[in-house]
Amino acid sequence: MTQKILLGLGVLLMMCIAIQLVPVSWSNPPVVSDISTPSEVKAVLQRACYDCHSHETVWPSYARVAPVSWLIAHDVREGREELNFSAWGQYDARQQAKKRKESWEEIAAGNMPPWYYTIVHPEARLSATDLTVLRAWAQETTGARHAPGNQ
Repeated sequence: MTQKILLGLGVLLMMCIAIQLVPVSWSNPPVVSDISTPSEVKAVLQRACYDCHSHETVWPSYARVAPVSWLIAHDVREGREELNFSAWGQYDARQQAKKRKESWEEIAAGNMPPWYYTIVHPEARLSATDLTVLRAWAQETTGARHAPGNQ
């Protein structure tokens, strides 16, 4: 029985070491055209959104350990594909308005930032003031008039 447990632990240890060899990209490409917003909006976006939605991701040390590294790299890749503040100028005015509206809808619904992100990054939690700032930012272009949670 003890030998089986030791063998199982040895296999588990070898698997943990082996998965570290799976390559993961932790890149931050150059910022192409960062978003230009009032400083209070920019501060909220940088604190709560930029890690997944820009080329200015701060890659924590645990982002280098599989399988967590796979999840983080996946979230950043998806986030940048959906909305990238580092390439904001590449969106035309219509796309920018749509991105603002969609961003606010996700925030108001409580989907962004994701709950699992704010557990590790409590500074990314959005306060009532942050929500007011972001709602006003979204309204500048979209004319949206939604209060947080009221869609």
